[in-house]
Amino acid sequence: MVQIATGIGQVRPSNRVRVLVPTMGALHRAHGELIRVAREKAGENGEVVVSIFVNPLQFEPGTDYDRYPRPEKNDEEFCRKAGVDLLFRPNAAEIYADDRSVFVEENSLSSVLEGKSRPGHFRGVCTVVAKLFNIFQPDIAVFGEKDFQQLAILRRMVRDLNYNIQIVAVPTVREQDGLAYSSRNIYLNSEERSQAAVLRKALVAAEASGKSNPNEIIDLIRKILSEAPLARIDYVEVVDAETLQPVPIVKPNSIVALAVYFGKTRLIDNIRLR
Repeated sequence: MVQIATGIGQVRPSNRVRVLVPTMGALHRAHGELIRVAREKAGENGEVVVSIFVNPLQFEPGTDYDRYPRPEKNDEEFCRKAGVDLLFRPNAAEIYADDRSVFVEENSLSSVLEGKSRPGHFRGVCTVVAKLFNIFQPDIAVFGEKDFQQLAILRRMVRDLNYNIQIVAVPTVREQDGLAYSSRNIYLNSEERSQAAVLRKALVAAEASGKSNPNEIIDLIRKILSEAPLARIDYVEVVDAETLQPVPIVKPNSIVALAVYFGKTRLIDNIRLR
């Protein structure tokens, strides 16, 4: 049976292997895969902790913080069926003091891609994840590769702040037509949802093209995305997976990353080219 904690004071130290899966809730199949991997890493005697916290610091003014889905009962049942040991579900007042003045900020990897389009987003991510690491002292933390920039930044944070925590990456989980699972997919209407499959189509075509010129790859992706009338491109870039800087020529560890709007819903995805 899953134990539920809403306050930091309810969290106790553990002498077992503790694996943390930070989420913002609205749990779906991709979260289930994160939890499955966490269970595997924890082993028979370990402990899997899932945190659900819609972090206000990750949302820019005027975005979807207030309407972000919060299906508490469904999430609780999801965790129970997935074999989660502890579900941590605090409110914002529990995590942040009204007069908070300390933040965790990464200043290199967070300045491009998502960071460029969403100023302050990764400061919010790093701050809350650092707090969760301090609260739970996990041995391992599990994150999805769909948010590959977040993954790179958190690995850098762990390195630079000397956290003794192993970061485990889980491959992107996709729906039948290739669209990456996301809690925001529920915002798409039927036509937007149908057209959103073009994201995976474009990425797979880019990977299969064998092209080495990033500009040619970007042009190919933009051409395929133009097949979806509702798609509005935020960015398409070819970058190094570790530095997140644009590459002059595709090489091992190159990634295509994109962000595209369908209506008001912004979706991200990526694919490794080599």
